[in-house]
Amino acid sequence: MTTIIILVRHGQTEWNRVEHFRGRVDLPLNDIGLEQARKTAMRIAACWKPAAVYASPLSRAIQTAEKIAGACSLAVQIVDGLVDIDYGAWQGLTPAEVGQQWAHLLAEWYKTPDQARIPGGETLQEVQSRARSSVHSLCTSHPDQQIVLVSHTVVNRLILLGALGLGNHRFWHLRQDPCAINILERDADDFTIVTMNDTCHLAG
Repeated sequence: MTTIIILVRHGQTEWNRVEHFRGRVDLPLNDIGLEQARKTAMRIAACWKPAAVYASPLSRAIQTAEKIAGACSLAVQIVDGLVDIDYGAWQGLTPAEVGQQWAHLLAEWYKTPDQARIPGGETLQEVQSRARSSVHSLCTSHPDQQIVLVSHTVVNRLILLGALGLGNHRFWHLRQDPCAINILERDADDFTIVTMNDTCHLAG
C-alpha cells in the first residue's frame, strides 16, 4: 500500500531573510512567508486530497500548515519529531557570530556536516533518526492516503537523503527553499522521490 507524502518547508521568516541559526527559536512567518504559505495551500488543495496535515511544533511550521489545512478543510496535528534541529550554543546567532567563537567547528559544519557536533546541540544523524521514525509512523497510520508534513530545511533534507539512500555528507547538496513542496511515495519500507524543492507555485 502506497502513502503519498507531501513534504513542505515552512515559509519565510526574518531569520531566513537575514541568515541566523534558527533551530528551536520560535519565529513567526513574515509577510512574505504568509503569502508563500497561502500560495502553497492553494497549490496543494488544487492538486491533492490529503487525509491529514502534520506540522513541527514551531510557529513558522504551524502557520504554514494552518494555511494548508484550512484550504483542505482539515486540522493541523503537531508531531514533535518534525521539529527543527537543536543548534545548542549556536541558536539565534549569525554564521559570522558563530565564526568568531567556533571557527573550526563552523568550517566543519559546512565541509563535513555529518561529522559536526554543535556544542549543546543535535547531530544530523540524531535529527534524521527522529524524523525518520515519525515519517514511518505516520505512513503506517495512512496506508493508501496522502498526507502533508510541514517541517524545516534541515529536517526535510535529512528525510530526502534517507529516502534516496544517500549519506548525510551530501546534506549541502539538496536545496529546500521556503515553502518548497516535495512529493514522496512510500511503499512498504521503500521510498520514491517524485518531485523535490518545487516552488513554481510561488511565481507571480
